[in-house]
Amino acid sequence: MSDLPPYLEAHPDGVLVTVQARAGGSRNAITETQGDALKMMVTQVPEKGKANKVLCEVLARGLGLRKSQVELISGETSPRKKFLIRGTTVDELALRLASN
Repeated sequence: MSDLPPYLEAHPDGVLVTVQARAGGSRNAITETQGDALKMMVTQVPEKGKANKVLCEVLARGLGLRKSQVELISGETSPRKKFLIRGTTVDELALRLASN
């Protein structure tokens, strides 16, 4: 697939996804799929990893994947995060995002 989004990066175990997160938002959703990071918001406040857990769940649901396939690998206390999505490819994720 050409013109892959810049926030998707191939990884030996799957795909790295760069996310710009907003905790304490009005809803749980992937809000924008353009730019250098996938934009997401969750209603949970950023307290003791609760928002990160919800981000994993929302990302899995939005991509039609199991929660066990989504792992936060960096940015635990930052709005800018990297998630590892296991068991998929960059092309497959790009198609899933484009169909949402």
